[in-house]
Amino acid sequence: MRSLAPAVAAGLIWCVLPAAAQSPTEPAATLGIPGVPAGVPEVGRWRAAFSPYALHFSGDSEHKPVVLLGLERERPDGIVWGASIFSNSFGQPSGYVYGGQRLYRWSPWDPLYGEWSAGLLYGYVGQYKNKVPLNYKGFSPGITAGIGWQFTPVFAGEVHLLGNSGLLFSVSIDFP
Repeated sequence: MRSLAPAVAAGLIWCVLPAAAQSPTEPAATLGIPGVPAGVPEVGRWRAAFSPYALHFSGDSEHKPVVLLGLERERPDGIVWGASIFSNSFGQPSGYVYGGQRLYRWSPWDPLYGEWSAGLLYGYVGQYKNKVPLNYKGFSPGITAGIGWQFTPVFAGEVHLLGNSGLLFSVSIDFP
């Protein structure tokens, strides 16, 4: 499983880098946000996310199932901010507050998008405090990168790379 982490990381980087080359002056309506016809001004949207499963790259016998609930706001330009609560890999209640961006129209398939986030993570305490870097009293920086597929204008599925620890699989529903 350890050899899978670099391959997944390289794949995500290969997928997300072309999106970084998008012109920052391009209007949001032309970014191809799924479900919004070109030329129609896009409005911000709220998104609820649920993750029933995380795949760990290591076979640590202490790992527990990870379940996540999240709420996110996406601005018309793709900038996102949000928060999630989850049970971490060791069964501890945890949270993540973040900002980031969804990246559209960087592949030949319009429903495919990338997303990254950076923020503050809380929850790895006690004997598990060294399981995340730079942990101070349960607080540590967090960074994720992922790819997703917009199945309908309101329903999407995503896979997020969680550092070198694993993959988080989630579904989300958009609402105004």
